[in-house]
Amino acid sequence: MAFFSLSDIQGWERFYRGNFINSLSGFKSASLIATVNNEGISNLAIFSNIVHIGADPALIGFVNRPKEAAPHTISNIETTGAYTINLIPANLIEQAHQTSAKYAESEFNAVGLTEELTEYSKSPFVFESPVKYAMELKEIIPIKFNNTFFVIGAVTGVFIDEQILATDGFLDLEKANIVTSLGIDGYYSTEKLARYSYAKPGKELTRID
Repeated sequence: MAFFSLSDIQGWERFYRGNFINSLSGFKSASLIATVNNEGISNLAIFSNIVHIGADPALIGFVNRPKEAAPHTISNIETTGAYTINLIPANLIEQAHQTSAKYAESEFNAVGLTEELTEYSKSPFVFESPVKYAMELKEIIPIKFNNTFFVIGAVTGVFIDEQILATDGFLDLEKANIVTSLGIDGYYSTEKLARYSYAKPGKELTRID
C-alpha cells in the first residue's frame, strides 16, 4: 500500500491533486439544486456534498463553494429563502453534469431539463427527477478556513415515485436508478447489499428484505 505525505500531495499538479482529494471521501450523493432570483430567472447546479443533519426536524445541509466561484445558488437562496433538491437518475447524468458549466442563461434551458413550477416552493423542481424535495433556508454558516459556506435548510415537502417507498418509510432509491458520485466527474449506479435491524448490544442483527 502506498503512503503519500502532505508534502507529497501539495507537490502534485493541481488537477491531479484535485481529483485525488475529491475522491478521497468516497461515494457521495449527486443532486441538482434549483433556485430562482427576484427577476424570476432560474438556476440549476449539481452538488455532491449534500448531507443529512437530522430527521426531526428534517434538516439537510450542503457546502457552497466561495461566492466568487459559485455565486448564483447561494445568492438566490439568501434572497428568496427557498430552493429545491432533486436526485439524479441514470438517464439524466449528462444533463446534470453539464449544469456545472457557467451559463449566462438558465441551466434548465441550456441543458434541456424541464422547470416544474408548483405552489409548494418559490423555486422550481426538476420535472424529470423521481425524487425531489422543497427546502426552506434556516442558516448559512461561513467556513472561514477556505471561504466556503455550509447551508442548512429544512424540508418543507417531498415529491417521490411511490414505487420506491417501502412500508416502513425506507426509500429504495435503487428502484429509481438514482446515481451516486465519486470525485468531481465520476457517476455510479448502485446495488443494495443489505438492510439490517436496529443495532443493540447483545442483540443479534437480522436482515431486512
